[in-house]
Amino acid sequence: MSTLHTVNKSPFEKDSLGTCLDFAGSGASVLLIEDAVYGGLAGTRIAPRVKAALDSVKIYVLGPDLAARGFAEERLIPGISVVDYAGFVDLAAEHAKVQAWL
Repeated sequence: MSTLHTVNKSPFEKDSLGTCLDFAGSGASVLLIEDAVYGGLAGTRIAPRVKAALDSVKIYVLGPDLAARGFAEERLIPGISVVDYAGFVDLAAEHAKVQAWL
């Protein structure tokens, strides 16, 4: 039974992303929305942890939230996928559960 984990807080203000990555099981998906998109950026202090998590979980970023913060997709850690709002809905429908990390 797969789970989609959504994170909406910046990893530089709150450790929701770190906690999520600790609990996300192998095969789970993590979607970074709102200020959590900062966690998907390459070259940050959390980038090594996020990159390592890609070995066991799929990580997505909501494209409109990334763009709203002035970042291009090229700034993301390689291996992170970008989805639009329809992709967000598809991810929620594909997983048995959705867990929000606030």
